[in-house]
Amino acid sequence: MSTAVNRRVRATFVELADTLVDDYDVIDFLDTLAQRVVELLDVAACGVLLADHRGNLNLLAASSQQSRLLELFQLQSSQGPCLECFRSGRSVQCDDLTKADSRWPLFAPASVASGYAAVHALPMRLREEIIGAMNLFSATPGPMTRDDLELGQALADTATIGILHERTVRRHEEVADQLQAALNSRILIEQAKGVLAQRLDITVDEAFTALRGHARSTNTKITKIAGAVIDGSLRIPPLVRRPERDHDAGTLDDEA
Repeated sequence: MSTAVNRRVRATFVELADTLVDDYDVIDFLDTLAQRVVELLDVAACGVLLADHRGNLNLLAASSQQSRLLELFQLQSSQGPCLECFRSGRSVQCDDLTKADSRWPLFAPASVASGYAAVHALPMRLREEIIGAMNLFSATPGPMTRDDLELGQALADTATIGILHERTVRRHEEVADQLQAALNSRILIEQAKGVLAQRLDITVDEAFTALRGHARSTNTKITKIAGAVIDGSLRIPPLVRRPERDHDAGTLDDEA
């Protein structure tokens, strides 16, 4: 692992730990997790699903619109790696989705059609408590490296500890309300992404980047920004597209 990547890994764990403050925002926390997983691991997309108080999985974060739709399809079809992972508490790997039709007759073809060739699901668990699962999608077939799997699990474990830490400071009966509030926030953000994408003639993923960027630059919760975009009280300016630059170089600049 290169020095630049090592620095990025350390910075990511600090970033996730730094989220555990009084002004905790579970949506921003999980969105950060999904984005950093894609940046650090050799995967094309990431989705994070958490269980509600009835034990049903819900999509809370995805690194792209394509992976979000696929994760929702997984839940709707009641089959897929995250469901198996959550039920067993163990990682689930499929190195070639073109050969998984018998295992997941609906999910596997949908994944291939979405451009994904392999998938790996990692449990979000602490000891015996399993709170969800994290899906890692690859664009090419084949297994993940041991280093990537270990790092992915470490990130999932860190997120799990963060979420459970937040829950310990709440009364037991508030846990269900916390997840429902997070789900309501996600719906609001998705609506705002659609509104902004149409308003600025950009992609849904670009709209989310603009929403999140504005929230962070103004130190405002993204749900408040989303609500203002939907009701028309906030106008976010069009994106200024900058030239592509080397990822590692950009990371070093950001950290300097």
